[in-house]
Amino acid sequence: MRTRHAILGGLGILLLGFSSATYLRAQDPADDVRTGTMRPVIRGRTMAAASMKPEATQAAERILRAGGNAYDAAVASQAVLGIVDAASNGVGSDAVILIWDAKAKQVLSINAEGTAPKLATIEWYQTNLDGKLPQSDTLLSGTVPGVVDAWYTLLDRWGTMTFAQVLQPAIDMAENGFPIGERMAGAIAGSRKLKKYPTSVKVYFPGGAAPKPGDVFKNPDLGRTLRKLVDAEKEAAGKGRHEALKAARDRFYKGDIARTMAKFSEEQGGLFRYEDFASYTAKVETPVSVDYRGYRVYKNPSASQGPTELFALNLLEGYDLKKLGHNSPDYIHTSIEALKLALADREKYLGDADFVPIPYEGLLSKDYARERRALIDPQHASLEMRPGVAEKFTKSTAPLDRPVHIHLEGNADHEGDTSYLAVVDKDRNMVSFEPSLHSGFGTGVVMADLGFIFNCRGDYYSLTAGEANALAPGKRPRSTLQSTLIMKDGKPFMIVGTPGADDQVFRTIQTLLNVIDFGMNVQQAIEAPRWSTRSFPASPFPHTMYPGEMSVESRVPQEVRDALVKRGHKLRVAGPWTMGSLAAIVVDPKSGVLSAGTDPRVDAYAVAW
Repeated sequence: MRTRHAILGGLGILLLGFSSATYLRAQDPADDVRTGTMRPVIRGRTMAAASMKPEATQAAERILRAGGNAYDAAVASQAVLGIVDAASNGVGSDAVILIWDAKAKQVLSINAEGTAPKLATIEWYQTNLDGKLPQSDTLLSGTVPGVVDAWYTLLDRWGTMTFAQVLQPAIDMAENGFPIGERMAGAIAGSRKLKKYPTSVKVYFPGGAAPKPGDVFKNPDLGRTLRKLVDAEKEAAGKGRHEALKAARDRFYKGDIARTMAKFSEEQGGLFRYEDFASYTAKVETPVSVDYRGYRVYKNPSASQGPTELFALNLLEGYDLKKLGHNSPDYIHTSIEALKLALADREKYLGDADFVPIPYEGLLSKDYARERRALIDPQHASLEMRPGVAEKFTKSTAPLDRPVHIHLEGNADHEGDTSYLAVVDKDRNMVSFEPSLHSGFGTGVVMADLGFIFNCRGDYYSLTAGEANALAPGKRPRSTLQSTLIMKDGKPFMIVGTPGADDQVFRTIQTLLNVIDFGMNVQQAIEAPRWSTRSFPASPFPHTMYPGEMSVESRVPQEVRDALVKRGHKLRVAGPWTMGSLAAIVVDPKSGVLSAGTDPRVDAYAVAW
């Protein structure tokens, strides 16, 4: 008999009154057993998958049950996720991925961030757009899609299945449709930019009207595009699996799909040309990591804000967080101040490592963290951005002459639209996959008759020459995307990720601390009341900083909020279940049991067996 555990919408309605006081008492040994959650932990012994949408998680399950591994399942899951969560990701996405290769016993990073067109220069934007980047709109805010090359990399290096097998669930869904949910229907109806472009109206407003929740939504143009990849693979099948997979990949980046994208871009005033796609490649890289209380935490090393979390963990390791008390004024204040310092170093140092040196030897050193930790005032919120001098803690102590500018004008948003999926298979291969269009429906422009939209990550670049994230042709922007993979004693322990632009670091670090420092199970860790800050430059143009501003969910008690205000934080209070979305899978280091958790704030869904 087939057994299955799954999170279903509507669970936990009777638990809406669950108090944040449960978490505030976490430092009390008598409170070690905490069972009240909106959703249950989904547990299994063999495999697990979780994502931001039920259909994508089910696609991963379908592949795993058919004999595929975690890499096969991840590709299938993201292809479906790009259809049912189309506002946040798709074929035009960029992506960052972390994997644990169980056979090689190695953690690796896949950098599938998009690159700027070769015609995109600071001078071009100064001359033609008055020194401004379009915010999340038009092809002038886009970068080359990286996710198709990420699919190829996963399948070719670690997978066992073909494109025909793993893309079939997505092709079925694109051609035959699916009942659209409230969130996606609302996103389409509320998108002003989709309505500006005829190609987008054709896909998302069939018959001239936005689909309503429960309507069967189809994207046959996207189905045809995916079939082109499968057809190329079949035509090259006689050359062997590697060449067949490569033929599918090359049809996208070097074949008729690339030529269609280039022609359409030029017709629409975009800067993409055929060579931008033909020269693109995702990169397999060595991740960066730190030890945090005996857990090895890994992040993507280049063109990602992910290492920011490592900087913060090094700072927080110097405090007894459990003694401070979960979500107490001391805990939240200390954590926020540590993250402000880490984010200041993000601004100064992090970017595309092919273009800017990143002194990780210093940035990740415990001595550097000790120096930086001294800047945290336990009673006063900092209103400044204070990057350090990490290069002092490297073998080459020559200072990096790298400017950092603060912009207080504008209204750049620190939040954004991204998606996430996590898969663990029977051999304990792990995939933590974060695909994104950056903002709702990316550039807003469906590419010709291909059925998909490019990411708009290009509005992350700085137009100030010399900065770590300054625009250059062929350069990847420093993305907010950041997967997380954690090992314990050389064994897989946890994968976790979240949508949310700049806020991603806050969500994943709180979840990690909730598990490691406060002993919560994965679901409790995800559901705990959250906090964040915007006291650092936003990633999107014009990179606005809001000094001293921070937010908490309203489940954080009033007395805690009052204490934070007294320390100088400019506090905003959000709704009780409004700050973010997240999914995670934990592997018990002793029993090997898999525990999957997903965020009740959104439509996320997990399975395990």
